[in-house]
Amino acid sequence: MQLVVARVGRAHGIKGEVTVEVRTDEPELRLAPGAVLATDPASAGPLTIETGRVHSGRLLLRFAGVRDRNGAEALRNTLLIAEVDPDDKPEDPDEYYDHQLMDLDVVLEDGTEVGRITEISHLPSQDLFVVERADGTEVLIPFVEEIVVDIDLEKQRAVIDPPPGLIDDRAEIASSRDDENSSRDTGNSSKDAENTSAGDEA
Repeated sequence: MQLVVARVGRAHGIKGEVTVEVRTDEPELRLAPGAVLATDPASAGPLTIETGRVHSGRLLLRFAGVRDRNGAEALRNTLLIAEVDPDDKPEDPDEYYDHQLMDLDVVLEDGTEVGRITEISHLPSQDLFVVERADGTEVLIPFVEEIVVDIDLEKQRAVIDPPPGLIDDRAEIASSRDDENSSRDTGNSSKDAENTSAGDEA
């Protein structure tokens, strides 16, 4: 299956490098030199990663055939897509690829239904589940072990123990979540709030 692993940002320097918004917790695997990635729009690719380096906390990539700033800038906002085996799982047992979490039923520990995961939002501090409730409203559930107590892929459900106010009538509805972060990751997600790259995964 195909999963978005990064989005190309602005050009860096004059030799064809670009910044990238990483949307995977495995950039060393998915965005390594030699990797061939499909693109959205398709007309921009496929792209072969020639070099990669970290500069001031940002990942910089250079693609084969892109040698100047104009060529790099032409790729801005292009999504980079990797082919991933749908049966693959992250090495860390507390991590999941976004496609594994999508559409899971969210329930309380007593079985009370909360809603369904419709999106994974990757923020700098933590990952969030965007959960659609039966009435069509949405709430954000932080993907941290204190709140998400169990992920059961066989039963297709996520069990949560939310603090007061998170999902009740006083909870803030996330209808305007785009103000916080409108990008959709396709990388993998982790309960570890310190390990939250962007991406469904891959």
